[in-house]
Amino acid sequence: MSDLNKTLLIGRLTQNPESRIVQGSGNTVVNFSIATNQNWTDKSGAKKQQVEYHNIEVWGKLAEICNKYLTKGKQVFLSGRLKTNSWEDNGIKKYKTSIVLENMQMLGSKSDDNTTQKDTTSQPAPANNDYNQPAPEEALPEINLDNEEEINIEDVPF
Repeated sequence: MSDLNKTLLIGRLTQNPESRIVQGSGNTVVNFSIATNQNWTDKSGAKKQQVEYHNIEVWGKLAEICNKYLTKGKQVFLSGRLKTNSWEDNGIKKYKTSIVLENMQMLGSKSDDNTTQKDTTSQPAPANNDYNQPAPEEALPEINLDNEEEINIEDVPF
């Protein structure tokens, strides 16, 4: 059995992406963070919430797309792999764990997005399966839960 390093997150950007060019290679890297919330009710009936913050690192063409279309507050679905860097600062070993992004989907609609676009003259992000961009909302099928059909197990193709 081989190993697996895969992370899936749905959350909101806590800051606008920061882009830079890596000296020497000329590669583009974008960094940002997202927050994910966990809500629950404790035994006494009090509502509780815990927020986790995740550092995101994006390279190449996907980095350029994230930098162009993502803004603080935007909800996204991300998948990637965990990577931990370590360094010494005044003799103290420090660590930072990030998620190296492999795929990204922007969630919500324009009416849900209360942030402003970075480039108001740009067109919406093109749908591109290489980067898992979502299809335009008007292309999404309607789901009618009132008309449930029974599924025959022999009709399932796998």
